[in-house]
Amino acid sequence: MEIADFIDSLERDGRLLADAAEKAGADAPVPTCPEWRVRDLLVHTGRVHRWATRYVADAVQEKVAPPDDPRLPDEALADWLRDGCRKLASVLRAAPADISCWTFLPAPSPLAFWARRQAHETAIHRADAEAALGAGITPSAPGFAVDGIDELLIGMVARRHEALRTDAPRTLRIRATGEATGTWTVHVSDAPPRVERTPEAPAPDAAAPDCVIEGPAPELYLALWNRHPLDGLTVTGDTSLAQLWRERFTI
Repeated sequence: MEIADFIDSLERDGRLLADAAEKAGADAPVPTCPEWRVRDLLVHTGRVHRWATRYVADAVQEKVAPPDDPRLPDEALADWLRDGCRKLASVLRAAPADISCWTFLPAPSPLAFWARRQAHETAIHRADAEAALGAGITPSAPGFAVDGIDELLIGMVARRHEALRTDAPRTLRIRATGEATGTWTVHVSDAPPRVERTPEAPAPDAAAPDCVIEGPAPELYLALWNRHPLDGLTVTGDTSLAQLWRERFTI
């Protein structure tokens, strides 16, 4: 995906998030984030958008704290979210391709990092808002979902390495199927996990994984972010590894 595609997704999902949150009401529980109400979701996402905007707009080189809770009335929060999302998208579009600023995952450039990370941040929290509304979650485009799975597995797993541990070495294969595809192998043990992109047709002598989770990319994307149950996906082999992911890898 190109940077412009991520920015388009960010704007689209930001609108859907605000609309769903407004309809659900600020006090509605968020079933995908059990400790949150919709107001918490709006405040969190709006703060993250403004945090990301600062890095790109001001070329901030060191990690800084997100802005404070705006302490706005509930009825003002959806518009506050919309304003922050529009500003972030505008700043990303206007930024020079060679901008230098702080990031926290490998990426082709800081601009590519922030566009991608904020697009997926917003997509997942849009799903949270739609879950709170209870009218069904809008599926992401398959290519976008595959990219989100890749970001989660290649980038986020390394940041949350303490969560995924097993006494003996095991392997978990993740496979996105359908219109857009991808395959990854997660190696777990008593050491930090290691993830690698895997050929969709492994060599004949390649060791079989202990567990495989596979399914259409949009559903798999949400399931790996623990926003969708594993029901509807295919889980084969040692299902305890799939359960380990569900219980331990939460963001």
